[in-house]
Amino acid sequence: MNERRHGHGMLGHQDNRRDYIPAAGLDALLPAYDLISRVVGSARLHRRLIELTDLAAGQRVLEIGCGTGNLTVLTKRREPDAEVVGLDPDPRALARATRKAAGLGIRFDQGYSQALPYPDGSFDRVLSALMLHHLEGDVRIRTAQEALRVLRPGGALYLVDIGGRVSPSDGFAARRQLRSERLRPNLGDAIPRLLLDAGFAECVELTNRIGRLLGRSTFYRATRAA
Repeated sequence: MNERRHGHGMLGHQDNRRDYIPAAGLDALLPAYDLISRVVGSARLHRRLIELTDLAAGQRVLEIGCGTGNLTVLTKRREPDAEVVGLDPDPRALARATRKAAGLGIRFDQGYSQALPYPDGSFDRVLSALMLHHLEGDVRIRTAQEALRVLRPGGALYLVDIGGRVSPSDGFAARRQLRSERLRPNLGDAIPRLLLDAGFAECVELTNRIGRLLGRSTFYRATRAA
């Protein structure tokens, strides 16, 4: 599900080293990934993201970092007449996603968010859920640029991730967020600034949720100029 962080040597090619973080962090935990996701509240965030996404029949929709396909499947079920594609670097997660989506007509591709294997202007919507905070440095920047590149004019990126306007009053998990060096690039207005710097015409904070285990998660819509 998660691209490898730049600080760990994100690669643009395959070699003998692991160049992504497996879903749940370890290959051995992959069978329990969906259960872990439900426990920490990911499923609720997925449902809310789809409620906020302006889906319509005939659209082409891409989820980057799709992992085992939970959000991808939810997207297709929400709008059966959309063409839905999920992308992730982890072949084991994609195998589970493919089984989960059997009969739904979803396409899954193996690839990386910072080097999307699609032509310019290929999609009406790009989705990202709880993936951005795993990326660092140039990988994070290129991911934002690539999301913009594959969107059609007027298309939009819908994103939810840990962070945003986190406050100590949000609770224990939020206070941990504020102390985390890894999450610092997601705090405050850092995500909107990243997306605007990448070339999006606007980035709007849509809403946020405070969870007991994840802390504050914030939903954004970033739009490519028409």
